[in-house]
Amino acid sequence: VQLQAFGGGLVQAGGSRRLSCAASGNIVGIKTMDWYRQAPGKQRELVATILSGGTTNYADSVKGRFTTSRDNAKNTMYLQMSSLKPEDTAVYFCRIDVVTSSGRQFQYWGQGTQVTVSS
Repeated sequence: VQLQAFGGGLVQAGGSRRLSCAASGNIVGIKTMDWYRQAPGKQRELVATILSGGTTNYADSVKGRFTTSRDNAKNTMYLQMSSLKPEDTAVYFCRIDVVTSSGRQFQYWGQGTQVTVSS
């Protein structure tokens, strides 16, 4: 299974950006999909979660500004970020739980995409 995140870049404070994370390979289904981020010198933190049924959860720091969604037909998840702040600057990672044709479940991480918010 390959997992690729993209959409990062430089954005001004108050602006918006959409990240995508696409999975390919031996995938029968994807259960939980998460977005994490890691800022310089800080631990990786969970930003948003979307379950297979569409239920979402967000970190308090992004609630009301970020929205995650998924397209199960495309094995892709999205993170729409709005009202961005300099403290949102981080490398953003996607993580998924995949069910393969063998019936086993595996966890995969994307390579990360840098988001930089300028003040």
